[in-house]
Amino acid sequence: MCLGIAIAGSELPTELIGRYGLDRHFYMRSERPEYRFLFRDRRPQLPIWRDGRLQIVRWGNSEGQSQFLPRTCWTWRKTIEQGGWHDSGAILVDIPASFGLERRGVWYLIERGIRGLLVPDERGRAVVYMICQPSSHYYQVMTNSPQMPVFIDQQI
Repeated sequence: MCLGIAIAGSELPTELIGRYGLDRHFYMRSERPEYRFLFRDRRPQLPIWRDGRLQIVRWGNSEGQSQFLPRTCWTWRKTIEQGGWHDSGAILVDIPASFGLERRGVWYLIERGIRGLLVPDERGRAVVYMICQPSSHYYQVMTNSPQMPVFIDQQI
C-alpha cells in the first residue's frame, strides 16, 4: 500500500508551507523541489483538496488518537461503496500527488493524485484515509503490493 506521497514544490502555496511548518517535508529530487508526506512521520499528514481549498490534515489513525476510527491509513473502495462509512460524516476528497511511495521503497509517478476519504474524529478534527483497491497486475509486479491507491483519472 502507498505509504507516502511527494508533491511538486510549486504545487504548495508558501502560506500553507509556513502555517503548517512543512519545511521538514522538503526534499530535492533531481534538482526539483518537492514536499514528501510519509505515513511513518511522527505526525503523518497529507495535503487534500476540499471545497476548492488546499488543506493539510491528519493522515489516518495509526496512533489511536481516535477511539472510533480505524487504526490504519487507508480504506477499501469496496467498503465505501457498500456503505461502510455511511453514518460517519465522511466526504470524498482529492489528495494531490506527483509521486507515490510503496512499502518496499519504490517511488512511482502519479499524474494527478489519489482519492481520499475525509472523516471527522470524535473531537471534530479532520482525518483523511487513502482509498485503495486490489492491485492491477502491472502495479503488483512493479511494487509487489496486493493493493493500490485509487488514482484520479489514471490507470496503472
